[in-house]
Amino acid sequence: MALLPQREDRRIKMPLTRVIGLGFGAFVAISLALVLGLSVMANFKNTFSLLNDKTILVTQSMERQVRDYFNSAEQAVVALKPFFDSGAVEFATEQSALEDMSMAVASNPALTVLVLTDLSGERLGVYKAPDGKLWSFTNDKPPPGERAYELPDLTQESGPKWGPLVTNNVGVFANVSVPIVRDGVMVGALTAASSLDRLEETLAVFDDGPTATTFIIAGNDEVVVHSDLTMFQSGDLPVGALPSARLTLGDPVLAAMNNEEVLSEFQRAADLGIEVSLIEAADDEFIMMRAVIPGFSDRPWIIGQYYQSASISREVQRLTGSAFVGFVALIITVLIAVWIGRRVARPLRELARQSERVGSLSLDQVEPLPRSRVAELDQVALAFNAMVEGLKAMNTYVPRSLFIKLMRLGGQQAAEAREAELTILFTDIVGFTAYSETMSASETARQLNDHFAILVEAVEEEGGTVDKFIGDGMLAFWGAPDARADHAEAAVRAARKIAAEQKCRNEAARRTGRPEMRMRMGIHTGTAVVGNVGALDRWNYTVVGDTVNTAERLQSLGKDYGIDEETVILASGETTDRLPLETALTEVGAVYLRGRSGEMNVWKLAPEGGAARQTDVAARDLTASPPAAE
Repeated sequence: MALLPQREDRRIKMPLTRVIGLGFGAFVAISLALVLGLSVMANFKNTFSLLNDKTILVTQSMERQVRDYFNSAEQAVVALKPFFDSGAVEFATEQSALEDMSMAVASNPALTVLVLTDLSGERLGVYKAPDGKLWSFTNDKPPPGERAYELPDLTQESGPKWGPLVTNNVGVFANVSVPIVRDGVMVGALTAASSLDRLEETLAVFDDGPTATTFIIAGNDEVVVHSDLTMFQSGDLPVGALPSARLTLGDPVLAAMNNEEVLSEFQRAADLGIEVSLIEAADDEFIMMRAVIPGFSDRPWIIGQYYQSASISREVQRLTGSAFVGFVALIITVLIAVWIGRRVARPLRELARQSERVGSLSLDQVEPLPRSRVAELDQVALAFNAMVEGLKAMNTYVPRSLFIKLMRLGGQQAAEAREAELTILFTDIVGFTAYSETMSASETARQLNDHFAILVEAVEEEGGTVDKFIGDGMLAFWGAPDARADHAEAAVRAARKIAAEQKCRNEAARRTGRPEMRMRMGIHTGTAVVGNVGALDRWNYTVVGDTVNTAERLQSLGKDYGIDEETVILASGETTDRLPLETALTEVGAVYLRGRSGEMNVWKLAPEGGAARQTDVAARDLTASPPAAE
């Protein structure tokens, strides 16, 4: 029987190199296209979200500054009203009344004028000049440079009422009045006035330089505050002094503000009553943000800020450029992927096996990939081996104790930012700049490295975490990521270990004739945010908050308590309260720290420990008033 002919296999067959090349190329193309598209969209969204946040933050901060400034004047007249209502201060005791009013004006920086007016128009008042000098006036005779002003309509039931702005050759004044009522009958009015010149000084913090202009426009369309009166951003010069009509001041941006184009990208700001618009003026474009605030005159005010639109345009252009570069990179990457796929057609089992070890952070078990005669594979091997060596080297820059704790507690979940009660230790070398002037760069680095080794060893021995080195100082904390009840005690023990080791180093330095090193340390216990803080691929496990700032300021305060001492350790009362068995400490007293509104009890810890607990009366007296700002 004849053999049947074999059926021909007509299926399309492709070389393995082509399958790998096209498949890998298509996968890379789709992945990068998605990543690129999502990144560009996210960047555009994030950029305008940040701009919205900036607009809201700046405008609301300006409004809060304005309200705080004038609320001080309003609260002053409300607080003084009972004294006038009761007759404790009145026209009959003119000299006494002027003295009381002078004290009120002198003690309140927001007050410029305080006036008592009876129904016949007779006045008693005090005026504070820009140099701080007080002028008293009576019988409707205003102080030098002042002129009389009209009271708002008041009744005995009226609360604090703001009147129209008063303008004279001294400046512009906002004024608030309250009725003086005795036995249910209105007998006069008490008026407080605040200079807008001092308001402008409080708003100077929002002036970011020549690219930003802050302004306030009163209800009668007069510019009463302007941060760029020397020269406008457009290059024009003011026509006259403030206050000045918006259209005649000479600022082309303010003159064109009613012909603006509202920007829809700032809808979140618009929902909060903040209008953001684009204004074309002086052959340029400006972004203006403004809000209407009532309450400090008989008409609402407009507060705002404008800056050149190039600050936004640059961001948009940067994102557009990034998208173009990303698209070009996408094409190049796909071409390279196809080329690599055509060259590589063998299993990469060894690479996958070693990569798995890298993924599990078993870096000591990773074996170097062997060199290959194929250039691409050889390059992959070299790159992979270099990456492993880089990871091993990078491990020296990550605190080992922190790495172990985070891995034990769950990695990313343990590092998530949260609030926790911590004890913060902040150290600093006294006069290190002068100390290092006699050393070379290598000697300075070696000296710092030896010093930091002492600090790190002491912190890790007590279970703490070294956050960072700041110049010649160190920031460390206890209580996270491990929660522990004795974090304050551990921090104090670490500080004393550092002091003891530093003392030994100084004794050796004295024997060899080298300069000695002195230290300051600050310790504070409180609530702080601890965890991953950063953006994109630059994260840092750190601690932030007022607790950290307080520890740093306690360290800085050490220069006032122990000038000639080898080591000064200052701790807050919040820390010493958690040291029930501690005896080697001296009470410094209640101290005002820079940046804090109230007093803080501060204690000085003995570096060696073991001394009897005592109260340093002289130190407490020294801190009766806030120390001078550094």
